[in-house]
Amino acid sequence: MTASALELADAPAPARAPRGRAAGARLDVGTKLTIVGISLVLLVLIGYPLALIFMNALSGEGLATLAAMTSPTNQRVLLNTVVLGTLVGALGTAIGFVFAFVQARLNFRGKKLLHLITLLPIVSPPFAVATAVITLFGRSGMITHGMFGLTYDIYGLPGLTLVLSLSFFPVSYMNLLGMMRSLDPLLDEAAASLGANRWKIFRGVMLPMLIPGIASSFLLLFVEAIADLANPLVIGGDFTVLSSRAYIAVTGEYDVPSGAAYSLVLLVPGLLVFLIQRYWAGRHSVVSVTGKPSGSVLTVRSPWVKAALLTFVGLVTGLIVLIYLTVFVGAFTNILGVDNTFSLKNYQYVLSGIGSDAMVTTTVLALIATPIAGVLGMVMAWLIVRKLRRGRGLMDFAGMLGLAVPGTVLGIGYAVAFNHPLIIGNRMFLPALAGGGAILGGAVAIVMVYVIRSMPSGQRSGIASLQQIDPAIDEASASLGASGIKTFWKVTLPLIRPALLSGLTYAFARAMTTLSPIIFITTPHTKIMTSQILSEVDAGRFGNAFAYCTVLITIVLAVIGLMNLLIRDRTPQQRIN
Repeated sequence: MTASALELADAPAPARAPRGRAAGARLDVGTKLTIVGISLVLLVLIGYPLALIFMNALSGEGLATLAAMTSPTNQRVLLNTVVLGTLVGALGTAIGFVFAFVQARLNFRGKKLLHLITLLPIVSPPFAVATAVITLFGRSGMITHGMFGLTYDIYGLPGLTLVLSLSFFPVSYMNLLGMMRSLDPLLDEAAASLGANRWKIFRGVMLPMLIPGIASSFLLLFVEAIADLANPLVIGGDFTVLSSRAYIAVTGEYDVPSGAAYSLVLLVPGLLVFLIQRYWAGRHSVVSVTGKPSGSVLTVRSPWVKAALLTFVGLVTGLIVLIYLTVFVGAFTNILGVDNTFSLKNYQYVLSGIGSDAMVTTTVLALIATPIAGVLGMVMAWLIVRKLRRGRGLMDFAGMLGLAVPGTVLGIGYAVAFNHPLIIGNRMFLPALAGGGAILGGAVAIVMVYVIRSMPSGQRSGIASLQQIDPAIDEASASLGASGIKTFWKVTLPLIRPALLSGLTYAFARAMTTLSPIIFITTPHTKIMTSQILSEVDAGRFGNAFAYCTVLITIVLAVIGLMNLLIRDRTPQQRIN
């Protein structure tokens, strides 16, 4: 449905010089201008905000905050962050592995339905799960208190671990499922012919080849967990982590340098893990046999093992279904668990007034950012694979920074960078795009965030697609006198239509459901649905939050379906008799 973040981060950069450009060949003027334009876009969208983060973090107050990281309070925050990331990384990767193994190596009915349910957290707001978990398992939860009479405190580390694991395990699932399906079954058959049973085949053949994917899944889920802001604000309680501490410093204490300092500390593990993943993916690719895998997959036959795996997957799937049923039903009741009377007042609020403004604004801004991010990603991939020889690794890395930089860090960077115009001498180079004096009430800055966060998906899928297309096609177009830009638009882009669709799908879903980067730059003039959901949750109006979540999920699924219809390949298929 959508490209997983892990697939994007794990995809290796092009390792060889592009064959489509002969040695000594010169770039045409249009291509040179495109390179300059893309470089300027990256400089404004990601380079400038990050530079401001470093400048503020290394200022007087920022340095004082960095120096105070050795205090017991800040050490506790650091420890909380590491513990949370480790638990979510381990648990989310384990759940994703089991789900992927069940899909790849078990035969049972309902595989497609299970796959769709597993992907639900990807297209839902970041705190839909947290809000539902509080309703079901909180101090007055429908299950803990209503059914069992328990007063269980779900807030803090237990709740965060549960919510973040359920929210992020589909990332691990998608990556490991792709790896399992790419393994050549002939390896299993060869091991079986030597007398190995299925357990030995799993332990000695399959598992070693999946180690890179498992390790990178853990690393990415670790970073996703420590960088998440929405769930710590909703269900974190007194369990403070770096992302929420940076948020409090900026919005509660109005101490931007301290917030930048906390963000800088949060940025270090994010970039380190991203670089480790890129290095690992470049040196440890899993290749079993060149060409299309052949043979039949050895499936699990033991009824006991099959029953245990399906029971575990069924319990987790049941919990996911219960959570989203809670969201859906809660949107149609007065106060779910307290007053279960059917009501439409939640939807009346969402579909009128402030709610309607937020819904329209979010959808419009996401629709504006989606094609920009998709096309920019494709152009970046084309330059990296086909045109650049020197500097392509740097451009690839710069384009992926939108994914590697935690959302909280990026949001604070945009709040610092674009709240005031950039004036050098007597000339204004960048107007204020966010905050009180913002152009269009901060809408421009929000679109910029959407673009830079979503562009890496198109970039990675475009690179993967272009590496499978013979550069001779581009050479033929150039030999007929077509410029580089015309070749890209008329020849290359139609050939990579599936990659473009994948990039657009991911870009829209990410734009509609993101919170961490844009919560710092929303204004009263520009209301975003995820920010409104957080406000409703903070005020205890869970019914309104559930209605928002339901509408948002519906919009995302509807637009993704429409994009699939509009961009699908309409080339008539020739029948071969």
